Amino acid sequence: MPLDISAAQPDPALLDLPWSTPLEDWPADLLAALPRGISRHVVRFAHLSGGIVAVKEIKADIARNEYRLLRQLRRLDLPCVIPLAVVTGRTDADGQPLDACLVTRHLQFSLPYRVVFGQHLREDTAIRLADALAALLVRLHMTGFFWGDVSLSNTLFRRDAGAFSAYLVDAETGELHDSLSDGQREHDLDLAQTNIAGELMDLAAGGYLPEGLDPIDVSADLIDRYRGLWQELTGDEWFDSGERWRVDERIRRLNLLGFDVDELAITTDLDGTHLRIQPKVVDAGHHSRRLLRLTGLDVEENQARRLLNDLDSYRAATDRQGDDESLVAHDWLTRVYQPTAAAIPSELRAKLEPAEIFHEILEHRWYMAERVGHDVHIRDAIRDYLREVLPSKPDEQAVLGTDTQMLPTTDEETR
Repeated sequence: MPLDISAAQPDPALLDLPWSTPLEDWPADLLAALPRGISRHVVRFAHLSGGIVAVKEIKADIARNEYRLLRQLRRLDLPCVIPLAVVTGRTDADGQPLDACLVTRHLQFSLPYRVVFGQHLREDTAIRLADALAALLVRLHMTGFFWGDVSLSNTLFRRDAGAFSAYLVDAETGELHDSLSDGQREHDLDLAQTNIAGELMDLAAGGYLPEGLDPIDVSADLIDRYRGLWQELTGDEWFDSGERWRVDERIRRLNLLGFDVDELAITTDLDGTHLRIQPKVVDAGHHSRRLLRLTGLDVEENQARRLLNDLDSYRAATDRQGDDESLVAHDWLTRVYQPTAAAIPSELRAKLEPAEIFHEILEHRWYMAERVGHDVHIRDAIRDYLREVLPSKPDEQAVLGTDTQMLPTTDEETR
């Protein structure tokens, strides 16, 4: 059988990879130093066309199905890794068949959960990861995606203005439907609670989990957060006909959670004294879409909220509340954000994403002002942050240099 590479946008450099060699034997000069963990499949990270790709060796029908599902999720604008290709028809030097490979693009500045805990972060790290995974699961379920293998291992995390954003990296067991039944959602929740508790217990056994943090409590808290968010996004709400302001309040609550309301269903009861409101279509990314429209910056949701807050502060400080928002946004971009990003030395740019660095500089400026008792100019905050804070942070663009022997081997990129 001849080698077959199926890709929506084929990269000729794919032909240069050693497909006739079993993946576990690929030469070291092709591989990127990224962390791997416990896996039921062989996974390698390889250099390709100036970037990094994740390659997973699996059966051909599974690879094709996962590639198809990931492409569908990307078209639905859901956070997941980008599928690049499926390689089938592989044979070794003796003509013996080899498993197919699924190739996905490495998600820059992303972290497997084990690497996050390996940095000995604050005790609330597990809660923030659980929050991010709960929000991801809600978004997937609202789109009709049944995951079938919910876990921290099958997720990558990117920093998002002090929180985390979660990305699906394994659609191997997934199914996409028009909508999910309550039973399908509950099945995913049961899997999530069991898997996450087990993963955190494993971390605790290795000494990576902060003392006093109960894995059972964290996994249960994720389920509670999922149910609260699901109710807020989809639940009915009844109120008196004289409380019409609560319609706007419901929309504002959803916006604060980062969701846009496309349509609301409002009905009255038989005697017309009560109104019932229910969101019909809710899309995530309210703040990131607004920031993208105003500035062209494409960032995570909490980062966008933070940047928009700074834009509002800039508007007030320059007394331009009456000016066109897009004009003020352009001035803020060219006079505040871009000069800040440009001030980051090239050797430090792999530490964090520019938007995350900007958020941290704003936080650093606030702490400096609190310490000295008066406002601090942004230029002073930038200089102090670049001198005292950023150099000590690990490079997160690709987590290069991570001691992979300290981490179990999961295929966080592609499982």
